[in-house]
Amino acid sequence: MAQQVQAHSKAPDPHTGSFRDSFGTFLLSSGVLDRASVERAQRAAATTGERFDQVLTKLGLVSESDLAISLGHYLNLPLYTPGGEPLQRLLGDRLPASFVLQNRILPVRLGAEGLTLAVVDPLDQVPLDSVRFVTDHPIRHEIITPAEFERVAEALYREDGEASAERPAPQGSEDPSEHDLQRLRDSASEAPVIRLVNQIIADAVDARASDIYIEPTVGALSVRFRVDGLLRVVHEVPARLRAAVISRIKILARLDIAERRLPQDGRVKLAIRGTDIDFRVATIPTADGETMTLRVLDRSRVRLDFPALGFDAHQITLLQRLTEQPNGIILVTGPTGSGKTTTLYTMLKHVNRPTVKIFTVEDPIEYQLQGISQVQVQPAIDLDFPTCLRAILRHHPNMIMIGEIRDTETARIAVQASLTGHLVLSTLHTNSAAETVTRLIDMGIEHFLLGSTLRGIIAQRLVRRLCPACARPHGDGDHLMTRLCEEMPMLQAKGTPDLRQPVGCEQCQSSGFRGQLSIAEIVVVNDAVRHMILERKPAADIERLARTKGFSSMYEDGLSKVWAGLTTIEEVLRVTQDV
Repeated sequence: MAQQVQAHSKAPDPHTGSFRDSFGTFLLSSGVLDRASVERAQRAAATTGERFDQVLTKLGLVSESDLAISLGHYLNLPLYTPGGEPLQRLLGDRLPASFVLQNRILPVRLGAEGLTLAVVDPLDQVPLDSVRFVTDHPIRHEIITPAEFERVAEALYREDGEASAERPAPQGSEDPSEHDLQRLRDSASEAPVIRLVNQIIADAVDARASDIYIEPTVGALSVRFRVDGLLRVVHEVPARLRAAVISRIKILARLDIAERRLPQDGRVKLAIRGTDIDFRVATIPTADGETMTLRVLDRSRVRLDFPALGFDAHQITLLQRLTEQPNGIILVTGPTGSGKTTTLYTMLKHVNRPTVKIFTVEDPIEYQLQGISQVQVQPAIDLDFPTCLRAILRHHPNMIMIGEIRDTETARIAVQASLTGHLVLSTLHTNSAAETVTRLIDMGIEHFLLGSTLRGIIAQRLVRRLCPACARPHGDGDHLMTRLCEEMPMLQAKGTPDLRQPVGCEQCQSSGFRGQLSIAEIVVVNDAVRHMILERKPAADIERLARTKGFSSMYEDGLSKVWAGLTTIEEVLRVTQDV
């Protein structure tokens, strides 16, 4: 370590710019950090208002032990090292366990020279002044690393009845730290945990993952990514870091780290590789501990463009005609993660112009659209879908997008809005387009209201797109072409097939696929379909009638994508075999 720049008789104020500059210069001259790292931390501290020394560990630039050593040299303070004498609790009547543990300040030696304190934060003068106030001894202090403080405090205080009363741990707990809030906060703020969480998130973004699953198991913490719709295990975190990793993400998402019995939801925005990315965070208790899911919302990867999403020319024409209707209801259906919201956003983008007033009600708002008024549902304050919709109708919008029709009340308000001259777009969880009519009737919507308000239904799924860099002509193309033509004779009118199969390369991480595309079926509610709805015909009859008007099922649309060389027959069967 280089010679210290200066010694301080009294610790400087860590919140000032002078400390930020002075300590940064010291770290640079002593070789602890390079100039780029120092300037990065100084900018972060100036922007967030946090202490410069704490920003260093949060960014993972300096470990907590190295920071303690550097602060010791900077402040001309020794680093506490336990001697040969046995540990004993000093001045227990004046320095109770609550004070020691909360302020992380340990009385370690008491002699003729006075009282020696080992402090984790030598820049915080308040605890030191408090000790001076309650004791008559001269005070000296040394720096102790957080890990060493935990070890000594565990031996001296954590087994004490007083500390146990203040920090109760549930019986049968295998890891007491999971039930100790202060220790959770401390462990979640340690540089190794911060680096681990940052690495998991950065890896997910690099892998183009849509979801991150953090799942406790008996002996570890499993981390899985959902990439192009399929799950893959990418990390196995040691069980001892389970509580710290979960707590770190909870802190980022501003969730309650003390609550482990109830599900929680939050949101966090992080800059990854220079791009701001939103993460929707959800937790739920399981038998092995809390399971956490992070939904990755990377706006830079989303293209609100029908061809880019996988819709063909005929489907795009139908979608555009539907969005040009003056009123009624248009529904996009499918399971979670089938791209319904992205399709709705693309439809809104198509009609968004200064002469049209558009509102959306979402939970949560996934992507912000310029020129559209988007409302976030907040159930905690009773701002639910029905409440938002009633309020929006007073603003006389032309179009309303409802993130999801979840209950009968929301469905009824959507129907009423469409009857009063509004075009309503929403999503629903059904298996096929025709089954949507049955689902809405089961929810309590009268069939005659559906017949007069429903304009169109789009059912869709997502299949993996073949990697354009490595996909090669199918090895058994003739057999596959014959099979496709038997399944769908009209394919022959689409020209020469371009049947391909996955290979795997660096660009697609050896999977053979890169990205996803939609396969969809669209039912336009014309007079004939409307008549069948009024007569309460089953979904199968509605689909048969739609076929006479050129309707193609999701499976058939998928076969068209296989014919065009965009995906594989296996992918189409994977997402449509139950449809």
